[in-house]
Amino acid sequence: MFEQTLKNIDDILHKDAGCGSELDYVEQTSWILFLKYLDDLERDRATAAELTGKTLSLSGVEGYTPIIDKEYQWSIWATPKGKDGKLDHHKAMTGDDLLDFVNGKLFPYLKKFKLSADSADTIEYKIGEIFSELKNRIQSGYNLREVINRIDELRFRTHAEKHEMSHLYEAKIQNMGNAGRNGGEYYTPRPLITTIVKVVAPKIGDKIYDGAVGSAGFLCEAFDYLRKGDINGRPNLSTKDWEILQKRTFYGKEKKSLAYIIGSMNMILHGVEAPNIIHTNTLAENLADIQEKDRYHVVLANPPFGGKERAEVQQNFPIKTGETASLFLQHFIKILKAGGKAGVVIKNTFLSNTDNATVAIRKTLLENCNLHTVLDLPGGTFTGAGVKTVVLFFEKGKPTQKVWFYQLNLERNLGKTNPLNENDLAEFVALYASRASASEGPETENSWNLDVRPLSLSKGTKAPSI
Repeated sequence: MFEQTLKNIDDILHKDAGCGSELDYVEQTSWILFLKYLDDLERDRATAAELTGKTLSLSGVEGYTPIIDKEYQWSIWATPKGKDGKLDHHKAMTGDDLLDFVNGKLFPYLKKFKLSADSADTIEYKIGEIFSELKNRIQSGYNLREVINRIDELRFRTHAEKHEMSHLYEAKIQNMGNAGRNGGEYYTPRPLITTIVKVVAPKIGDKIYDGAVGSAGFLCEAFDYLRKGDINGRPNLSTKDWEILQKRTFYGKEKKSLAYIIGSMNMILHGVEAPNIIHTNTLAENLADIQEKDRYHVVLANPPFGGKERAEVQQNFPIKTGETASLFLQHFIKILKAGGKAGVVIKNTFLSNTDNATVAIRKTLLENCNLHTVLDLPGGTFTGAGVKTVVLFFEKGKPTQKVWFYQLNLERNLGKTNPLNENDLAEFVALYASRASASEGPETENSWNLDVRPLSLSKGTKAPSI
């Protein structure tokens, strides 16, 4: 049902003058979905409070009080119902009346939450932040009424319903890659993310960070990994563990407005109610200013490739380069705690380029971290991107002595209709697990170990230098 409803919504938005691409469809669907999701969340909390005799609002304040004032609640402005449970067409706004309310009252009201929230780790603050970044682009109040009616058909009450919705939302994000305006840079193939999370193996209590968060795929997958269990999602987690996962585990930064909104929404749909995602340019932060309190146990990231950063941004880094991914890698090394673990996707040319900056960053990585594993990915892993990539797995605090290389060789070409899947990576995961207690990884047709000499790794012609 969800999938068909989302297709119907895209058809409606396609007819609207304010929505010109898949990116617009995702953005506009997002804010309406969010308000419906929030309404269902509030209803669940109210029901739980009645059943348990406890009264707790989403913000954690004793005495159940809805976050949204009555006038702005979904059931009042969006879908007022009659006694028969059907939409009351006499009360339901449409056309210019609906647009005037949404643009002139609803959005200004929701933006104010950013100022009135108690702290940044509350859902109130996230509401304010999201609606400060968004604007309603739907120009026809009649189209908006149709979209609202469609979204009202969706339910987010059970774990299964939320899981299905989050899965479909991710599919929409993936489709943005075909829509221009760099939509694809927000999306890393989920099978690759799943594999990276399995190998890095975060645990409850770790602070997990992605400084190029995009659509938050890494953080969502890490959340799913840490809470896996029965259909209710958290069978083995204590109340304290669940609170740690919700509030003190996942952190991200994102420069672009749309990606920030989509990443926040994606995490909320996955079940993290107040994501710690900040709308900021990570690279504007001076590395010299990072203190111990700012550091993380785990870094999971796929920074943008090929960007060219301005001279003033480069001044924040000890090794100056215009290559965005190389600046991000310096940032990730610095922001990891001693003993911290990372899985970072980067262009494979990082292993072989001989320019001064790349050589210096490789030296920094090898001297400050144990780069224990490199996963070499085939072309076509990233749909629509011509670059070849590798995943660097490293731990901070000890220098590198040996690196285990695994080259993913597939018997087919990857592409839009033939994407990477988890089975493709199963051998890598199994071999990695078998080397967990050994200093060397298993040597196979696709994998080999390399001793690190001052700046290079070599084994005949098979190994790239690093």
